[in-house]
Amino acid sequence: MSSVDRATLLTLAVAAVFAFAIGAAVGFVTTFTHHQYAPWGLMAGLLVIVAAVTGFRLVFDSRVIAAAAAVGVLAGIAVLALPGIGGSVLVTDDPLGWIWAIAPVVLSVTAVVWPRRRIDTP
Repeated sequence: MSSVDRATLLTLAVAAVFAFAIGAAVGFVTTFTHHQYAPWGLMAGLLVIVAAVTGFRLVFDSRVIAAAAAVGVLAGIAVLALPGIGGSVLVTDDPLGWIWAIAPVVLSVTAVVWPRRRIDTP
């Protein structure tokens, strides 16, 4: 493996870790606010998630980085969706909670797998 390949792989790994951390932060913050300002918090949270994952998809040429951001978002939501020590939950068993449990997954996967339009230049 050449030094250029190693540098490219190292850059990809660092960018993926950064995208995961940003995604987890987005997942944490939006999970706290999705039910607090219902239904506007839910819609704003979903919009922020789509913007974050789509932004990583558009800025970087690799789906790996966008996928890392999506996994970070979903990990942040999943950690906060579990019951706490005292039994309290942030994602409740109501329509808003179900939408919050399903919509980020669907939107994140859609943003990652969406085909990139190639522009042919003469």
